Amino acid sequence: MQHQKFYPIGIPGIKWGESEQAQWLSAQTIQRSYEDDVVSQVEQLKTQFKVLQYGELDYAQRHTFEQQHAQNSYALFAITSLDWDENKPIALITGGVHGDETSGVQGALRFAQTKAADFEDEFNFIIVPCISPWAYETMNRWNPLTIDPNLSFVSDSPAPESANFMSFVEALNVLVHIDLHENTDSDNAEFRPALAARDGIETNHWHIPNGFYAVGDTQNPCAEFQAAIVSAVELVTPIGYCDEQGMITGSPMAQKGVINYPLKQSGLCASVTNAQFTSTTEVYSSSTKVDSENCILAQVAAICGGLNYIKAQY
Repeated sequence: MQHQKFYPIGIPGIKWGESEQAQWLSAQTIQRSYEDDVVSQVEQLKTQFKVLQYGELDYAQRHTFEQQHAQNSYALFAITSLDWDENKPIALITGGVHGDETSGVQGALRFAQTKAADFEDEFNFIIVPCISPWAYETMNRWNPLTIDPNLSFVSDSPAPESANFMSFVEALNVLVHIDLHENTDSDNAEFRPALAARDGIETNHWHIPNGFYAVGDTQNPCAEFQAAIVSAVELVTPIGYCDEQGMITGSPMAQKGVINYPLKQSGLCASVTNAQFTSTTEVYSSSTKVDSENCILAQVAAICGGLNYIKAQY
């Protein structure tokens, strides 16, 4: 494997302190608008869904860059079924845990706009399109505290993005949770070098497959459910394959286009509700075989494939 390049912040082998975290934060820039890209679409869905604000992020004291453009706070929104029926199971769709993963955010919104009505007789929906709006605007995997929200869905979470979402869903009896993510070349070019520098460790480049894959739970892999998702996505975009060691992003491939992680142990978003069916999608948006629209459609196909499988079981 190829070792990570040197990262320009900190001293190799030594964990970051407050000064290094501040240096990283000062290097970030606003690249797009949460209000324009996400909130505006949520507002337009009010005729089809109930829109709830489940929390707010306050980063007023963290902004050390582009003060004239940065927001001090971000409202956190969920879209829920307009005609909620306590007799129906709950389907939870989440996106934007990692703010740089655009198709997860836009895929959740596109599903709400175009496909949710096809399943409203069977499911109550909770759709949370953008868990990490600051990271969406700066196109980051981390929040301003240099914390990865997707490793922070744990008790007493240090990430306010994760803590707000966990408080919102903790009392819900969710049947299926599909968490929308994507891989990009920036994983190896930026994120893993930054991770190594922040934690004072050494990491290696990992194999990112040229195509879609799904992540199941080691403790509850739901193999047939994952296969249904992969089959649906395959009609839209290529499915990724493992490397010569049978690995995808450092984990063994369990079946075509699927790996498994210990979700709860890792503090991942898909673990928070103890849903019977869970899947984390991974679209490779840096592939030359796709464009941004194809990535969004792949996310929508993944949701529909999973829900159609569950419909057939009940």
